[in-house]
Amino acid sequence: MTGTNVAVIGSGNIGTDLMVKILRSPHLHLSALVGIDSASEGLARAERLGVRAVSTGVAGLLDQPDFDKIQLVFDATSASAHIANAQALKGTQVKIIDLTPAAIGPYVVPPVNLDQHLDTGNLNMVTCGGQATVPIVAAVSRAARVRYAEIVASIASRSAGPGTRANIDEFTETTSRALETVGGADRGKAIIILNPARPALVMRDTVLCIVDGCDPEQVTAEVDQMVKAVQQYVPGYRLKQDVQFRRLASNAAEHRLLDDAPHDQRWVVSVFLEVEGAGDYLPPFAGNLDIMTSAAVRVAERLGEKAMTT
Repeated sequence: MTGTNVAVIGSGNIGTDLMVKILRSPHLHLSALVGIDSASEGLARAERLGVRAVSTGVAGLLDQPDFDKIQLVFDATSASAHIANAQALKGTQVKIIDLTPAAIGPYVVPPVNLDQHLDTGNLNMVTCGGQATVPIVAAVSRAARVRYAEIVASIASRSAGPGTRANIDEFTETTSRALETVGGADRGKAIIILNPARPALVMRDTVLCIVDGCDPEQVTAEVDQMVKAVQQYVPGYRLKQDVQFRRLASNAAEHRLLDDAPHDQRWVVSVFLEVEGAGDYLPPFAGNLDIMTSAAVRVAERLGEKAMTT
């Protein structure tokens, strides 16, 4: 048995997809999948795959005889459940990778700021929209001051389970803050759309940045570099078209978003993304869930790498 010992709390779609990805990773060893419904499909699948299935929640995980060997725990439950889970795990040896919008720990977006938080005990994966769009805002921020960043995440209604629907408010708040604290925007705003189209469409994200001063070639180069960085762990992450630029007219309505900042040399940068999932457990159109689980596994592998070198 090699690799970093991990457990997953949450036996729904996200937790089950995490399980499949972890089992494929040469750097991680899955000790248990934890849920609260003994009849859940996720726990049944775990048993079929030879993974220990724990149906008594975090308390049951703590009762496992080899719990002291677990180094990382993924929480794929809900924002409210994570607060209780984090409290229950407080004082133990495990680090927590939080896939809910609870945001107890710092926001982590792998290609932007992961290495800054390797010593943190609770790392928050923001939201699916955050994982898809914060890298782009951060890329634009490297080339120009981003006065305002607005993102619209459109996901298939079929890929939005009960947890996602219960956390809509947390999604918008957490993603907006991450656009600022991680992406570097002065102000951020996030919108999510549940698209009921049939057949289901893959996740699509629109990123709009209002910037002071802009070298289109430099911005494009930064965005292209960031897209390649995300593609290292989410191959289905891609630009739908070239980065778009336009000057903001002095009388444009968008100026109301920027208080009394100077108007000259202001640009609007628009980036259009598509995120197709790997289809490990979830269907390929569920790129919103796949980018979360892929990013979380990326974080776990990096934490394990650091542990081996210290």
